[in-house]
Amino acid sequence: MLSDIFLAYVHVFFILLPALAVAVVALGAARAGLGGAALARAVLWPVGLLSLWGAVAMALSRSGAFMVPATLTDPPIVLFSMFAGALTLWLLATRTQTGQAILAQTDPGLLIAFQIPRVMGAIFLVGWVAGVIPWQFALLAGLGDIWAGYEGYRAWQACAKGAPDARAKVMRANIVGLGDFVVAVLVGITTSEGFAHLMAHETPNIINLHPLAMFPGYFVAIFLAFHFVSLSKLRSPSSVPAAA
Repeated sequence: MLSDIFLAYVHVFFILLPALAVAVVALGAARAGLGGAALARAVLWPVGLLSLWGAVAMALSRSGAFMVPATLTDPPIVLFSMFAGALTLWLLATRTQTGQAILAQTDPGLLIAFQIPRVMGAIFLVGWVAGVIPWQFALLAGLGDIWAGYEGYRAWQACAKGAPDARAKVMRANIVGLGDFVVAVLVGITTSEGFAHLMAHETPNIINLHPLAMFPGYFVAIFLAFHFVSLSKLRSPSSVPAAA
């Protein structure tokens, strides 16, 4: 029963998160004045990339390839998927001509609002209550995700209202969100079976088993990419409008 809930939960966000990412790109492309073929290409590229990458990640998750390596010499495939995916999306947004045009016209509040769905990490608390996810990971990663989603919401609201502390709230949301990922990755490794299994020996973590392995193998990378893009946007002094 619980495994069916996990599977359905993952499949919902497997569709929802890429759709939200593409929607942000489409809005920015429309505001940038891209039309016709240029607008179609700007939307189809992320659709194709996220779809292909998602299909590969799902296959790797099912095969068990996202497990924590048994030894230090084994390749950490899950980390490759996480960071390579995030870096690729960030490069497309900040280092290509079309990506730069879209980013220049994308609301910084919308970029940080993408972190609101991070509350999806509450499922880890459900796993802890059910006795299949260790408390060390569930509390730190689950509550950390909820906190990151809340900070994303606060920053989005501040940007929408033109609050004088909007930039500071966007930066805070990025720091909280990135810090949550650092903690979650470290605790995930040390509570899962593998080369650094230091905690939760009686209840090893299942975050790297299918279907929850899609969190570190796919979902985290998309959130990371939006953190990186948001921080790049903040480098522009006028990126967050001040209150009148």
